[in-house]
Amino acid sequence: MAAGAGPLRWSWCRFGDLGVDDLHDALALRCRVFILEQGPYQDPDEFDRRSWHLLGRDDRGALQAVLRVVEPGAKYAEPSIGRVVTAPEVRGTGLGRVLMAEGLARCESVFPGQGVRISAQARLQRFYEGLGFVVVGETYLEDGIPHLQMWRPSPGGR
Repeated sequence: MAAGAGPLRWSWCRFGDLGVDDLHDALALRCRVFILEQGPYQDPDEFDRRSWHLLGRDDRGALQAVLRVVEPGAKYAEPSIGRVVTAPEVRGTGLGRVLMAEGLARCESVFPGQGVRISAQARLQRFYEGLGFVVVGETYLEDGIPHLQMWRPSPGGR
């Protein structure tokens, strides 16, 4: 799966609890994908400070996967998963699905009974539908890329 062979070691913490190394590695991976591959935009934003951050490192300690969960009420009424990224060298291995499954499980643990809302790149609609998300509304541009708002009800209710 990951470049370092075995399963990932996950860390889950609030922004203020990220160490400088985790913060650096997360922002560097996000920059590699969201800025260098997709074009310039402001990646670190005010939502980082109001989020939980999930980082997945391989057995060598290299960061392979990151996402953030913005707390309810900050961006949407419910928790929101975003900044979902895997290292380019592990794409196509299923790690994105593993990352999202881990993120959804963390959401259910911290925000039980609440659904999750995302702003997904339109090209990834089928990927997110495979995780139980449904499209809500029309396609819109975000940073010049077509996006869809998507919703996934909690397995436990609401």
